[in-house]
Amino acid sequence: MRVVLAGGGTAGHIEPALALADALRRLDPRIGITCVGTERGLETRLVPARGYELELVPAVPLPRAITPQLLTVPGRLAGAVNAMAAVFDRVRADILVGFGGYVATPAYLAAKRRGLPIVVHEANPRPGLANRLGSRLTEHVFTGFPDPTGKAEYIGTPLRREIVDLARLSMGDKARSWFGLQTDRPTLLVFGGSQGARSINEAALAAAPALRAAGVQVLHVIGPKNTVEREPPPGDPQYVLLPYVDRMDLAYAAADLALCRSGALTCAELTAVGLPAAYVPLPHGNGEQRVNAERVAAGHGGLLVDDAQLSSDWIIHNVLPILHDPERVAAMSEAASRLGRKDADLILARKVLEIAR
Repeated sequence: MRVVLAGGGTAGHIEPALALADALRRLDPRIGITCVGTERGLETRLVPARGYELELVPAVPLPRAITPQLLTVPGRLAGAVNAMAAVFDRVRADILVGFGGYVATPAYLAAKRRGLPIVVHEANPRPGLANRLGSRLTEHVFTGFPDPTGKAEYIGTPLRREIVDLARLSMGDKARSWFGLQTDRPTLLVFGGSQGARSINEAALAAAPALRAAGVQVLHVIGPKNTVEREPPPGDPQYVLLPYVDRMDLAYAAADLALCRSGALTCAELTAVGLPAAYVPLPHGNGEQRVNAERVAAGHGGLLVDDAQLSSDWIIHNVLPILHDPERVAAMSEAASRLGRKDADLILARKVLEIAR
């Protein structure tokens, strides 16, 4: 059997696809797996690093408004669909699983042309254009969130095993030592997703003196393409500033609380490991990050603050009190865990095998 996985651009599309790939291989090591993406996405680094075959097709961004660029879409989309169909033929695909992103639209259309079964996984409560299209071409639609319409099956978001199997509390001391942090201080993890977030970086760095004065240490992942004008001076407690972390499982284990964006993958991972967070939804797009964060906040597993309202003062007045209250941290951690799903990778893998056969 040969499975093609389409999901590219951001880690939010790629990591669930790779988690599914891992689950398929655990169920049947003989399964052939091909990932498709574009040359502009993170898949060019993440997919080969995980040992999977990657095919590249042209990216076809779909404008959200009527612009002159809209006139160029049909021709470019036709070329991408042809390229995708050629991939299906070359690898002798039996089924397509799409996760959204630029590559998913031509993949869905090419699969329909070739008569291949289509499976769609949507991690966000508000799907993007690609998955809205894909959902019209198949009855096999699965979501990472409860679907109140009942049109899709809620299974959660496929996650890496190192995240799902993380014993966060028992790993805490080891994880903090890994990053050069002390084992006995309240710890805040700051990150903005795979690309970082400038507003979160600036607010956290401005709050650094107050955090340090309050005895809080910080593990801050600024993003690989971001820079900061001024780093916190050396001192105690530690303020560890890193461009990127490959071992996010250890970062989660090191922390008592996170300050972060609320992408679907981030929310799925944090609830799976039971790490409470102050969520700062991305203020762009179709508002899906706010919906993601609202669900966790309503379940008492985190806080929600608008990007425009985030500041060093907000951190001092809202985050610090939680970090100084171990009982509240424990309660929020338990609440976050109740919202998490840990078995979506295996559930989806079994569904894919059943549909393909």
